[in-house]
Amino acid sequence: MRDSNEGDRESHTSVRNVVLVVFDTARAKSVGPETTPALSSLAAEGTTFENAFATAPWTLPSHASMFTGRYPSEHGAHGGHTYLEEDQRTLAEAFADAGYDTVGVSNNTWITEEFGFDRGFDELRKGWQYIQSDADMGAVVRGEDVREKLQATRDRLFEGNPLVNAANILYSEVFQPAGDDGAARSVDWIGDWLGDRDDDDPFFLFCNLIEPHVEYDPPREYAEQFLPEDASYEEATAIRQDPRAYDCEDYELTEREFSLLRGLYRAELAYTDDQLARLREALEAAGEWEETLFVVCGDHGEQVGEHGFFGHQYNLYDHLINVPLVFHGGPFTGGGHRRELVQLLDLPATLLDSLGIDDPELLEQGHGRSLHPATHERRDAIFAEYAAPQPSIDRLEARFDEVPDRVRAFDRRLRTIRTHEEKYVRGDDGFERYHVLEGDPNEETDLADDDPDRVRELRERLEEQFDSLEDAGASGEVEMQAGTKDRLADLGYL
Repeated sequence: MRDSNEGDRESHTSVRNVVLVVFDTARAKSVGPETTPALSSLAAEGTTFENAFATAPWTLPSHASMFTGRYPSEHGAHGGHTYLEEDQRTLAEAFADAGYDTVGVSNNTWITEEFGFDRGFDELRKGWQYIQSDADMGAVVRGEDVREKLQATRDRLFEGNPLVNAANILYSEVFQPAGDDGAARSVDWIGDWLGDRDDDDPFFLFCNLIEPHVEYDPPREYAEQFLPEDASYEEATAIRQDPRAYDCEDYELTEREFSLLRGLYRAELAYTDDQLARLREALEAAGEWEETLFVVCGDHGEQVGEHGFFGHQYNLYDHLINVPLVFHGGPFTGGGHRRELVQLLDLPATLLDSLGIDDPELLEQGHGRSLHPATHERRDAIFAEYAAPQPSIDRLEARFDEVPDRVRAFDRRLRTIRTHEEKYVRGDDGFERYHVLEGDPNEETDLADDDPDRVRELRERLEEQFDSLEDAGASGEVEMQAGTKDRLADLGYL
């Protein structure tokens, strides 16, 4: 992937470390100077990709694509197979084998060793725990009242080390800062880790910050910046936030309630952005900033009432797959705004190319293209897929008894091809829709019946892209720990 102008490339490649920060659930349309000034500052100094897309609309398959350079059909980690298999080469493994210290901090339960994401990391921390433990006391944190909290404490306290469990409960119930879901604590830990390092090895640092994810519960001072003038913090935070229950018509939300939820969501982005600024300060204080390639992206987006949905399941609208992507440092310094179509699965190729690391196994298994400014290969389309419902329709039936027909219809695989001008989505049940984006950026007008010839062309290209990909087995779902199930349920996945 290298071009002939190697001298120019080397003159701009002065970084030795990589930091990859994921704003969980950040959609591209909701970031900017008002909500994310620190990220906007990074973009002004570095390079921002205005048309970056995830390969999937939720955490597990999207992160797996970021780590492997592969589509969900290839890496197999999705709603029907919730584990990243060991035969998938990962970005952390490539950096570890190249002599890097590799550290991860995850605040999302999916991105842990339980689901195969620890390979290659010297340490992959669970950001929601004060003391690292295999036992998750999240059920106590999520108790609705004192009775539920006491019951969860009785049920879980003696799983593993009771003293450690008690310390985690005490922290979450008494000492954890209001409105923080782990971001501040994660940045604190990273700052300490940077200060305590006593070797000269370069490092690869991964950090998932989950605050923009349901439930939206930002600190009051952030919420009040983004709520309508006639709304109170108490009114907004009292709104029920249960995406699967909303989708299944267990309760309703008014447009006003959605407007308040959007305000809380933007406040969460702003709070996370402030933690991003603190992370930059920690790198500067450690003397590592100038030698670090710093990358920030969303892993997927969010629907907050758009198209009648709440959360990030069952669809491939741009609200769910168009994400922010910003590079700062090294060859991306002063790169400005780039409008070409890019994908998060381009990250492995880009990071290895930018650091001069040769890892044929990782590069050859995937479909990534380096975004290094000296590389001139461009995409004319991106692809994404929703491989299986999460949670499954069976799980929804077990919880709600009755599942609306409109949700039952989403018991299917969806795939999409998107160009700058058009978007085509097809389901394995024959469903299809087609949009001309210039006049329909929110994908509200289906023109599939109006231009059958163009629809056929896009369908054939979509089939050509994915026909060669083997379906992942549907029987590999991981048997989760009870605490993990509770935490995922709280995030709206189960």
